[in-house]
Amino acid sequence: MVDFHTLNPEQYAAVEHGDGPLLLLAGAGSGKTRVITYRIAYLVLERDIHPGHILAMTFTNKAALEMRERVAGLIGRKRTAAMTIATFHSLCVQILKQHIDRLGYKRNFSIYAAADQVRLIKDLIDRHVNSGDRRIDADRILWIISDAKNRLIAPEDFVPFHGDEYQLAAATVYPAYQKALKAFNAVDFDDLIMLTTRLFRDHPEALEACRQCYRYLLVDEYQDTNAAQYQLLRQLAAHGNLCVVGDDDQSIYGWRGADLGNILDFEKDFPGTRTIRLEQNYRSTGNILAAANAVIRCNTRRKVKKLWTADGAGEPLEMIVCRDEEDEALQVVERLQVEHYRGRPWKHFAILYRTNIQSRAFEEQLRYLDVPYRLVGGQQFYDRKEVKDAVAYLKVLLNPSDEVNLLRILNYPKRGIGTTSADRLIQRSSDRDCSLWEVLRDPSGVDLSDQVRASLALFVRLIETWRYRLRDSLDLTASVAELFRELDLDGEINRSTDDRIKAERRREFLQDVINALASYQQREAEPTLAGFLEKVSLLDDEQQDDKDADEEDVVTLMSLHSSKGLEFPMVFLVGMEEEYLPHKNSLEAAADGGEATAPIEEERRLFYVGITRARRQLVLTRAEERKKYGKALKREPSRFLAEIPEELLQARSSSVPRQTSEAEQQQQAGHFFSGIQSLLGE
Repeated sequence: MVDFHTLNPEQYAAVEHGDGPLLLLAGAGSGKTRVITYRIAYLVLERDIHPGHILAMTFTNKAALEMRERVAGLIGRKRTAAMTIATFHSLCVQILKQHIDRLGYKRNFSIYAAADQVRLIKDLIDRHVNSGDRRIDADRILWIISDAKNRLIAPEDFVPFHGDEYQLAAATVYPAYQKALKAFNAVDFDDLIMLTTRLFRDHPEALEACRQCYRYLLVDEYQDTNAAQYQLLRQLAAHGNLCVVGDDDQSIYGWRGADLGNILDFEKDFPGTRTIRLEQNYRSTGNILAAANAVIRCNTRRKVKKLWTADGAGEPLEMIVCRDEEDEALQVVERLQVEHYRGRPWKHFAILYRTNIQSRAFEEQLRYLDVPYRLVGGQQFYDRKEVKDAVAYLKVLLNPSDEVNLLRILNYPKRGIGTTSADRLIQRSSDRDCSLWEVLRDPSGVDLSDQVRASLALFVRLIETWRYRLRDSLDLTASVAELFRELDLDGEINRSTDDRIKAERRREFLQDVINALASYQQREAEPTLAGFLEKVSLLDDEQQDDKDADEEDVVTLMSLHSSKGLEFPMVFLVGMEEEYLPHKNSLEAAADGGEATAPIEEERRLFYVGITRARRQLVLTRAEERKKYGKALKREPSRFLAEIPEELLQARSSSVPRQTSEAEQQQQAGHFFSGIQSLLGE
């Protein structure tokens, strides 16, 4: 028996709402998932609605599975099995499997994954766009096409921005892409929703069949819907029985098409809407919520809400001003160690940042101090191609017999030594039963052109010269930086990356190899290239072993976007500086005019999301300067820090030790003596 009276008054009002549109403005930590599942249970158990008439929609398969499990716990698995709990895309697959033949496709259509899409786009670019030295990036074209589909813009209606070469290229590729997909009887993920809305528009009998089936609709995370998803819901919910749950203050996906206006205009779009605000927070302390409320109140485009808790004020927020990114990482990780020493598990802690490039310094410091961690929602730093290429050079300089890395750099940057030549060199190595490096030094007997032989001679001379230079170097970091400049790795990235923004990001990751080496050199009394590479290899090994660490006792590193929906007892929100948060791209977009405040307001919502991930403690950090391309650049504090009331924030410089209370000192001493007794076996 489900006890609906365990809900708070606002939650209960939402659950027992009758027919007609319902907007649930669910603040962070307000129990929205519980409200959705209890509303489904109420419809089935109290109003006797057949489960087959209920459609609940989520954004991820994981969320759909979790919702199904929770509902099954309330109404039983048999009833739940009759319901449709699906993502937007999986729902559209079900619909198209029944009706796609009306659009000229066969029902056994294929769904192209990202790799299939890119492969097809590349082929079409080569056929229709590229000429001479002009190279167009397929990923960027695919993004433009995806954005058009999410706004329900068909190929024939696509109008490129004036003068933008990628928009012009997309205008050529998009129609050819759709024509090819249809010829292959295939669709991509964006087609699933776009074609379903077209089906409903052109074949009203198919729409009516779906409306008769799905008489009660519930949609989670409504603030994340785009134009295509909005249109689909408008078509399905003409009967008005639509319940949407969302929080405009957590709308952080505008960059991928989410339209904040969908939730802000819901009451206008669905006349007669009942709006209920869920403002009681069951996650965070009063001080954390007060900071979150103060920050988000500065946004102009929002529904007014004020989170509150019955659990008390809790500790003040902390603000640590650090010298640079290395000091910032050290301050955070040493604080983690102190808290862990007091008996707290590692999994209580999360380090959140705006961009994935910020993770490097923290990964280095965590590894150096033997703190277990996992990186969520981003490629590991040493797994990136440009980083692997740079490290491969260092490994070969240390050990020229390292054939795997030798082959990796043999033609990187490009020096005219192709796959055929490399295969012949490898075969010669096998025939002579010697290392590949020996064959490179003496390629006699190998069928190579004069040009390849000349390139090999230059490559061997480069490696041998730099082996001696690094062996005798008094400043390892400066020498490696000079090596990378001589190799022109930045230039190779520029030549091989068509997109300017991607190229800049890849160059920054390459520069971070130098920064990582500099950090290692500062920490070690006798730094060596071998020592640095040993630590890199250990990190790689740890990353391989840590792929399934979700349930392990580890510190979590993740971007703010990846943290949405999660919570941790203690959160470190790092990099609180202009150009990180708010991000440089948002500052530039705001400066360009138009809806000047929109990009900054989304960045503020992202900060709000970060604040509300913390349950008990929130520590904010910023650096006074950061290294970029080897130079220390001054950093400005984030404008968002000034929006937090002073009385909620304890600020200090990293040069000033944190004060501990007498109770904390006694607790720390207790743990210390317990540890000594454990070591002595007493």
